[in-house]
Amino acid sequence: MRVSVVIPVYNEVQGLPELVERLEAVLPEVAEDFEVIFVDDGSQDGSAHLLSELAAHRSWMRLIVLRRNYGQTLAIQTGILHAQGEIIILMDSDLENDPKDIPRLIAKLEEGYDVVSGWRKDRWKGQWLTRRLPSIVANALISFISGVHLHDYGCTLKAYRREILAPIRLYGRMHRFIPIYAKWEGGRITELPVEYYPRKYGKSHYGMMRVISVLLDLILILFLDRYLQRPIQFFGGVGLISILLGTGSFLWALYYKFTGQKSFIQTPLPIFTALFISVGVILLLIGILAELLVRVYYEATGRAPTQIRQKVNFSQSMIL
Repeated sequence: MRVSVVIPVYNEVQGLPELVERLEAVLPEVAEDFEVIFVDDGSQDGSAHLLSELAAHRSWMRLIVLRRNYGQTLAIQTGILHAQGEIIILMDSDLENDPKDIPRLIAKLEEGYDVVSGWRKDRWKGQWLTRRLPSIVANALISFISGVHLHDYGCTLKAYRREILAPIRLYGRMHRFIPIYAKWEGGRITELPVEYYPRKYGKSHYGMMRVISVLLDLILILFLDRYLQRPIQFFGGVGLISILLGTGSFLWALYYKFTGQKSFIQTPLPIFTALFISVGVILLLIGILAELLVRVYYEATGRAPTQIRQKVNFSQSMIL
């Protein structure tokens, strides 16, 4: 299979026929062998039934219907696990992404990249303060922290080589950060401006809670990027700082005591001493436990902590 397109669907019944028509007009020009995997994420508006009817007359259409709404990330992960293509395209089902951009993404991918990320360059025109500026700030912050410089992390339309996606497992709401995961696997990443069309049917499934979730996910990404294989450095570092603060509080309390300024019961410093030292010891123990869990993870899954891009002059008998 040359190309697989993975599309998560949640209550988009009105726009699905048009989306299928657009895909049908574009994809045969891209590859002789292709498939489109629709993953219905517990829709309540008949999307699954309509997709089933559309797939009945199209051999290239695949449909996965989830038992309930698991969220966009897990729907995407399900589609990726079932995809057979050498190239995997992710896109939304709300008609904001244009299938006509798929050939351009693939052409860019074939220049030697592992990931080509769509950039909705003309999005939020006329909404500079309310939408565009916050989007610029958020994407700049993510780029600065992750080291992967993209203008539009929120754009689902992206092209991936299959081998770069294979080791990645998505959880929570982490699909927008797939390029960062790809970087961890040694992927070469670029960006390409794509068309953007405002939603034609229904309403957006995103609210203000999305901002909070993105910030929390960003903190997790930062931890995973820098401390996944050495968590003791994070927990131990914070723990030692806490112990130092506790020691400082204790010495400060002693100073007050021996200079006759205040007794222990006249200052909260002894409480701070106990609190900071207790927290520090707990964090050190958490760091040790995290180190053990990391080792158990690699041993249990059989996954190597490194990924090799190429081997030269190695025979099968030399592989240990």
